[in-house]
Amino acid sequence: MKSHPTQFWHRLPDGRVQCDVCPRACQLREGQQGFCFGRSARDGAIVLDAYGRSSGFCVDPIEKKPLNHFLPGTPVLSFGTAGCNLACRFCQNWDMSKSRDQDTLAAAASPGLIARRALELGCRSVSYTYNDPVIFLEYAVDTAVACRALGLRNVAVTAGYVSPGAREALFAPMDAANVDLKGFTEDFYRRVCGGHLEPVLETLSYLRHETQVWFELTTLLIPGYNDSDAELDAMTAWILDHLGAEVPLHFTAYHPDWKLRDAPPTPPATLSRARELACRNGLRYVYTGNVHDASGGSTWCHQCGALLIERDWYRLGHWGLDAAGRCTSCGTPCAGVFEGPPGDWGARRLPVGFGR
Repeated sequence: MKSHPTQFWHRLPDGRVQCDVCPRACQLREGQQGFCFGRSARDGAIVLDAYGRSSGFCVDPIEKKPLNHFLPGTPVLSFGTAGCNLACRFCQNWDMSKSRDQDTLAAAASPGLIARRALELGCRSVSYTYNDPVIFLEYAVDTAVACRALGLRNVAVTAGYVSPGAREALFAPMDAANVDLKGFTEDFYRRVCGGHLEPVLETLSYLRHETQVWFELTTLLIPGYNDSDAELDAMTAWILDHLGAEVPLHFTAYHPDWKLRDAPPTPPATLSRARELACRNGLRYVYTGNVHDASGGSTWCHQCGALLIERDWYRLGHWGLDAAGRCTSCGTPCAGVFEGPPGDWGARRLPVGFGR
């Protein structure tokens, strides 16, 4: 595997090197890999092991990220690497996030090649996803810079578990993000995710108050773990107070996977209850996901209640926004990034090969 120099690390007095990309602050001796599997200590420095290597490329609908208020209906070229800096027992992408198999990284592509291929495929953006761009920060940032040079947008799909300096570097070339807010208690993050809540909240506050990145939130609701009214009330109240009413929130359904199989699949009624609670607390754009719920997946005007963007899974129907992103019924702006009429990519998924 090809290694690449990294910036966020420092040497320790005992000869080890500490990775400073995320709050784990892995302290490694020569040849050791970090918890994430993506970074290791080599020649007295921290290197990125998977630069230029991906677990695969695919053109997806932007709504799959999920992003409902960012260039709706357009295609996005998605890719990731392997490894993760969290240890979520319920991981839905564990085959990539927990992989330590070099064959997982079979697709090779330089940042410039990715940007050119995305443009050739008619994509409007490139998404750094599947595991987490925090893990492959340098690869993601270099690719994002190459994409911007060709007029493409960049999307980070992340758990937001990143340290301050690396946080600034990651989001500097990003235009949009979906941040996975996994729950709203320290106990849940510690016991179920192997991390801490506060760094994620810091990332969200940073995005809201110190960047122009459009971002949306996703919370996977796990019955009996993070779906109580009390926790959802506290979470949505915090979002309103610290991030504002216009940040879209996606409640998605869990299915038993990886190491958390004792909880049942999320009932659709749980998602609807969470959505109603969030709306009562003042959030304007709240969605249900991983279930067939056309009403919960569509965008409605918070002022007059008119249907703005009809969605059936990833397919768009009625479009009730004008060219400036305002409700055609009452003229109220809809928060987001809208550029004229929607795209027509639909629900297609197109695997993209770059060769081994």
